[in-house]
Amino acid sequence: MSTDDILLNMNNEDQKVALAVREVVPAISKLVDELAIRFVDGGRLFYIGAGTSGRLGILDASEIPPTFGLPHERVIGLIAGGDTAIRKAVEFAEDDTKQAWIDLKEHRITAKDVVVGIAASGTTPYVIGGVKDARANGILTACITNNPGSPLATSVDIPIEVNVGPEFVTGSTRMKSGTSQKLVLNMISTALMIKIGRVEGNKMVNMQLNNNKLVDRGARFIMEELHIDKDRALALLKKYGSVKAAIDAEK
Repeated sequence: MSTDDILLNMNNEDQKVALAVREVVPAISKLVDELAIRFVDGGRLFYIGAGTSGRLGILDASEIPPTFGLPHERVIGLIAGGDTAIRKAVEFAEDDTKQAWIDLKEHRITAKDVVVGIAASGTTPYVIGGVKDARANGILTACITNNPGSPLATSVDIPIEVNVGPEFVTGSTRMKSGTSQKLVLNMISTALMIKIGRVEGNKMVNMQLNNNKLVDRGARFIMEELHIDKDRALALLKKYGSVKAAIDAEK
């Protein structure tokens, strides 16, 4: 193939992903509703995965505090092989069926929490072992997989099975499978944050104001909501420390 043909064919395959995700919205919706119930009661969300799937779970978890202002301990991503595996593959780490539960217990997991296993193949021992042990301990479990009817899907309470079809490069699940997982993770965490009140309208009113761009964005949110000028909005943001606190206090 020419370079153009390679890229166009990849793009053609990628266009199938969103449609495949659309098919599993009912399962995602069920998970979000169950999560919201548990979050209000202090529960947490755990993602467990290996390789690309584990990294995507960690990515989604890491974006919750800056975007929605929740503590890092509320959404937690765990990867086979530990933090080293985020950057470098750890040989055979995914083959241990007991390690995920050991990792989860380090966070003092309880029945208020939810565990979501992520594995494109649906056969990763680390993930399957983790969800089975969690389920056996009365914890709600779900999964994101790209292999319908896989051992992982049959081991959880809420399977999310996104059938994206064969990869452009056979077996390279960092491609369509990984893209579909990222889309589903976005949907789960964002919908959850909306359900528990961390978003108002479509505004990130609880975002962390840790750079000038975000301070400016926060001020604009306040300006729009309270119909005031920028200097006043910045003063309120400095006084109250967050967009939501400023708006709630001044309404």
